[in-house]
Amino acid sequence: MIFIVVKFPVTPGRVGEFLKATQEFTEHTRAEPGNLWFEWSRSESNLNEVVLVEAFKDDAAEAHVNSDHFKKGLETMRPFLTATPKILSRQIEGEGWDEMGELQID
Repeated sequence: MIFIVVKFPVTPGRVGEFLKATQEFTEHTRAEPGNLWFEWSRSESNLNEVVLVEAFKDDAAEAHVNSDHFKKGLETMRPFLTATPKILSRQIEGEGWDEMGELQID
């Protein structure tokens, strides 16, 4: 799978607006064939940073970045950002989350 984490630096005081503005993009992406997950979080250490964790089956990521809703989503995000987002994008084995071996809850 393709595992991606993106950190979005959002203009102070506009995180709620950013998340609302990206809602349509989020819904379309989650509905894509091959999307495994697409989850937004807010950084605890930087309240103006929104973190996206997403994953796609290996053959689905290219269709995602070439989709109309991807291009529209980027333009929707642009006015809210203070800098270019930082990204990690890696191909890894598997298609889902594993249980944490160091902390088991029965």
